Amino acid sequence: MFVLIYILLFQTADTMMFRTSLLLLAFMAAATSIASTDRQTYVVHMDKTRITSLDGILGDSRKWYEAVMDSINELSIQGGGEEETSPPELLYTYETAITGFAARLSIKQLQALNKVEGFLSAVPDELLGLHTTRSPQFLGLHTGRGLWNAHNLATDVIIGIVDTGIWPEHVSFQDRGMSPVPSQWKGACEEGTKFTHSNCNKKLIGARVFFKGYEAIRGRINELVDFKSARDSLGHGTHTASTAAGNVIPGASLFGRGKGFARGMRYTSRIAAYKACYAGGCANSDILAAIDQAVSDGVDVLSLSVGGDSKPYHIDSIAIASFGAVQNGVFVSCSAGNSGPSSSTVANSAPWIMTVAASSLDRSFPTIVKLGNGETFHGASLYSGKATKQLLLAYGETAGRVGVNYCIGGTLSPNLVKGKIVVCKRGVNSRVVKGEQVKMAGGAGMILLNTEAQGEELVADPHVLPAISLGASAGKSIINYINSGNSTASIVFRGTAYGNPAPVMAAFSSRGPASDGPYVIKPDVTAPGVNILAAWPPTVSPTGLKSDNRSVLFDVLSGTSMSCPHVSGLAALLKSVHKDWSPAAIKSALMTTAYTLDNKGSPISDFGSGGSSATPFAYGSGHVDPEKASNPGLIYDITTEDYLNYLCSLNYNSSQIARVSRRISFTCPNDTVHLQPGDLNYPSFAVLFNGNAQKNRATYKRSVTNVGYPTTTYVAQVQEPEGVSVMVKPNVLKFKELNQKLSYKVSFVASRKTSTSSSWSFGSLVWVSRKYRVRSPIAVTWQ
Repeated sequence: MFVLIYILLFQTADTMMFRTSLLLLAFMAAATSIASTDRQTYVVHMDKTRITSLDGILGDSRKWYEAVMDSINELSIQGGGEEETSPPELLYTYETAITGFAARLSIKQLQALNKVEGFLSAVPDELLGLHTTRSPQFLGLHTGRGLWNAHNLATDVIIGIVDTGIWPEHVSFQDRGMSPVPSQWKGACEEGTKFTHSNCNKKLIGARVFFKGYEAIRGRINELVDFKSARDSLGHGTHTASTAAGNVIPGASLFGRGKGFARGMRYTSRIAAYKACYAGGCANSDILAAIDQAVSDGVDVLSLSVGGDSKPYHIDSIAIASFGAVQNGVFVSCSAGNSGPSSSTVANSAPWIMTVAASSLDRSFPTIVKLGNGETFHGASLYSGKATKQLLLAYGETAGRVGVNYCIGGTLSPNLVKGKIVVCKRGVNSRVVKGEQVKMAGGAGMILLNTEAQGEELVADPHVLPAISLGASAGKSIINYINSGNSTASIVFRGTAYGNPAPVMAAFSSRGPASDGPYVIKPDVTAPGVNILAAWPPTVSPTGLKSDNRSVLFDVLSGTSMSCPHVSGLAALLKSVHKDWSPAAIKSALMTTAYTLDNKGSPISDFGSGGSSATPFAYGSGHVDPEKASNPGLIYDITTEDYLNYLCSLNYNSSQIARVSRRISFTCPNDTVHLQPGDLNYPSFAVLFNGNAQKNRATYKRSVTNVGYPTTTYVAQVQEPEGVSVMVKPNVLKFKELNQKLSYKVSFVASRKTSTSSSWSFGSLVWVSRKYRVRSPIAVTWQ
């Protein structure tokens, strides 16, 4: 497995010799050579103040980076031993969201960095994974009203999408009727494989590609399969871009399913596409380059449906680059991950990132399986053909050899499954690949069964043969029926249905508490991420399988990759209304107005916990409600200094803080004894208690800003977590003017943990006025 390395260098004012011209020639030669087996890509972080001071000497920072490369090459040669065959290879320079560069280095060259004054640490490059016709109505957005009124939509907001690229010719990205590109835009439309300047327009105003890190790990990109340009060969980036900001398209559907108006959440926004992801994943160094360039280009919102394992912020590339973006006023939205329902799986958990979970819409694609004994079970499918006849079922040893329960390639026996409906369990390989394997073996249909982990979650897929997805409980009944003897079934497809209880948390959606930084509740919110219809490249089949020759303009996908761009688009809407709000203020508005009851008035349930009520570790503050977020009453704002003090409270040392902040001038307050993570002015409360202590007590500070009525009074209402008493002082806040800030403290007191069998208990604090309800969830963790 590949690992990412961050090398953070902070230079002193001491002079060093700069030799650049010969080094540049060496780089050009190295770029065409095959790297030695011990060379890897490293990301080097530099002190921004040092680089800025050198710009005047050398003309630009790249020359300084080249000189550093030259120096470590010289140092590695002077170290003795076998001579280096390849000089360091400079891949990227970073100047905006982060400060530094990415380079391919040998082990000796990496070791030579220890002799460069200011060197802090090194961590290797890794590949991260990629984590709508109904969504706007479900979110309460209506044409001509509220956030979608003409005035708000006329404001220029630019959304940057870091993903697999974009299909520029898609109708969702046409620019008919749009005004000229805003003058403040500094981006570009980079040419490359099957992509020219003419592919950009007044809607798609920028397109760039980043692949040097990916190629350094996986080898050269096969341009017969993928594109060395912003053109999308996978579909993921096209889907997410249109979800955030795609045009209004009437009659959009997938094989007639989910038919309606497709439109992005902020459908008049400009789009800038930054391709940094490929079939084999996304290299951290490429993602950093994409974020850095996007901020420099002038995006207002960044959407990243990508992530890896949770790690401390000072070695988390997305956390570091996002911090730089937020410092520049850019709102950053990231997917929470698809590793649920296990706890502590949430990714992208830095407090300056909006971390988005996934939940269902009220729309479904009902499909029915009828067994030979008369039993019927309801599931989901996007198969576009006719119903099957009553056919024999094949499962386990009646279908093939070891591994056949999961329908893995080579396990199905054509002699056993031909003309039958094959039963497959989820897991190991993808859902659509299972259907492909069944079809290749001669099967006539497939019943796909959830495991206990997926519960009753129903994810619809456009299978290549008649197929249905069923929940875990139906799966048990079907297997029992098969074991009873000669079993048959038929599958019937019912189209599209609306009005289901929703939202329901997706079982796949990653959960809190965050393994790193459990002092804030993560994820932050949930948004639609199950069975989402959005734009798709016509050259990519709806299943993504090479054997599938169908072509569509819209496809249905599920994942936190789909929920993330919903929130990115909503943030762009709020930025239209509140141009002076910080990223933290927009985030606060979306969190404190989120709801926790479904469309039937019941608590939001969770497919990952057998349908029981979901908790803040599944949905954060709740499901986003954009219209309420546009007028939240109060906001919890957070400054850069606040975030850095939070890192101080986590006992980060000066070098670790410098890696995040890109500067060494910040020092933690002398009185660190009174710094505590819970004092970060976050719109939620995460409380950590010792489960073995006789008494537990914590007091947190908060400050709220009045953005509602100039003169108004709020009263605190508390729903106490089990086993914990909560006291708010003062419990009444009286505002006399707009933008006035008032502070309060919340004390949490608990006895020894005896009253609850769970490791967590939950509650809420709501500030209530005549018009507003400003809600913050409370999560108490018993360690």
